[in-house]
Amino acid sequence: MPLIEVMKGNPTTIQSDASVARAAMAMCRDEVGSCIVLHDDLPIGIVTEEDINCKVVAKDKKPGAVLVNEVMSTPLITIRSDKTVRDAAHMMIRNRVRRLPVVDNENRVIGIVTVRDILTVSTEINELMNDLVEINRLEEIEVGVCSRCGQMSDDLRRIDNVMLCTSCREEELLQ
Repeated sequence: MPLIEVMKGNPTTIQSDASVARAAMAMCRDEVGSCIVLHDDLPIGIVTEEDINCKVVAKDKKPGAVLVNEVMSTPLITIRSDKTVRDAAHMMIRNRVRRLPVVDNENRVIGIVTVRDILTVSTEINELMNDLVEINRLEEIEVGVCSRCGQMSDDLRRIDNVMLCTSCREEELLQ
């Protein structure tokens, strides 16, 4: 699945010389847990709620007096917009990150994908696959011996993991 279909566009960004307080305000405004830090419109890092908690609040520093470039996580791991969800998942695992800014060919940020985004898509795909497997099982027709009556049939179908002939299927429905 193309990554561009899963990513969230227009991620929250902040300039590298902005204060942590401004970053926190931007995160609250956009209801997100991170800001991508930009310098000359190019991504150079990311500041997360955890960065703010551990590097500012826990050290009793004033958020308005600390710049995001002092507490941001670097180097920034990014992914190209032409990659797949699978590529993003592998990159997250390999680099032990939960967020990946998505960049275009000029390294400009156009989106972000998170572990949650990937898990949501994976769950939906798994549910669809289960449904398709179940449909395939229901339509499976075989020749052989009915598991219930022992009669030979050229119209066996799997019902609840048991191969039944037409008569036994009809009895099953009446019960």
